[in-house]
Amino acid sequence: MRVVRFENVAKRFEADGAEVKFATKDLSLQIEQGELVAVVGKTGCGKSTMFNLLIGLLEPTSGRIEVLGKDPFHEFDALAGKLAVVFQNDRLLPWRTALENAAYGLELGKMPKRERLALGLEWLKRLGLEVHADKWPHSLSGGMRQRVSIARAFATTPEILLCDEPFSALDELTAATLRQELRRLISETNITGVFVTHSIREAIEISKRILVFRAPGHVVADFDVESALKEWGDEELKRRILEHM
Repeated sequence: MRVVRFENVAKRFEADGAEVKFATKDLSLQIEQGELVAVVGKTGCGKSTMFNLLIGLLEPTSGRIEVLGKDPFHEFDALAGKLAVVFQNDRLLPWRTALENAAYGLELGKMPKRERLALGLEWLKRLGLEVHADKWPHSLSGGMRQRVSIARAFATTPEILLCDEPFSALDELTAATLRQELRRLISETNITGVFVTHSIREAIEISKRILVFRAPGHVVADFDVESALKEWGDEELKRRILEHM
């Protein structure tokens, strides 16, 4: 089942009534339920604009976007609780414990306190953080804080998980571990994942499919990772992705 569709989407930014540039133009793509798709491209290629269009923070200038059958901008409230986002910055609330942060999305959804804390703790356990549940964010490492933000996202039982370069601020060893954990959790929960990254290596490690963007934001290549690795190998796949960027 198709859960995300962009059809000839353009987003034009203006200043003082004068046209500045197209951030996306003729952007068409689709993502099926259960897919884990990485979006890669050079800085300024439109990845972030696509991300903000998808979650309903921006309205397209032209074209059509559907997320779970809804227009994400005009039907923003209808998608509440169905989308979850993991950002580059963990965005934890410093006055709340790890557990309270993990359960925060459930609190916004009006789930009773006992139930949301129990579910938040369950997800902290799945990410190996149960012993840190009562700690404040400032006492956690960067990797631990990002694990809490991942727990917060999964606890809401979203249909689509959106990740905007969530590991770029971490050291490579921690990032590699979290990439594998995130891929495992997405597979176990059978949700759809959209992963925006500037790293080709990260895209290959975490995703099943890679979309390559080029400015003004549009898709220039679409790779099935498993079949591409079997046919070409890792280095050749990297070269071909880079060639399209």
